Amino acid sequence: MTDQPDTLYAKLLGETAPISWQELQPFFARGVLLQVDGAQDLIEVAQAVAENNLAKVAEWLNGGQLRKVDVAQAEDLLERDPQLWAVVVAPWVLVQERAECPTVH
Repeated sequence: MTDQPDTLYAKLLGETAPISWQELQPFFARGVLLQVDGAQDLIEVAQAVAENNLAKVAEWLNGGQLRKVDVAQAEDLLERDPQLWAVVVAPWVLVQERAECPTVH
């Protein structure tokens, strides 16, 4: 067994960054924007896509944890402008809305 999956996970983690909806709109227009449910590990999903793990990806697609961003979602994101994180797994851009972290006092 190799450590390749762990290396890929670390690589994808290093390539994940915060991004605005405005910056993502061209990817939405091209139909290559996938939304990852907030309960999922964005990097785990990106790794499965990169490794072409059809079983896992199909499970997430069928369960609604992974889906193409549709017009209604795009309008909602435009209106709310939430904090988003994204990672590229060509040709796809995976995006996830992050919940606001409460400030610790």
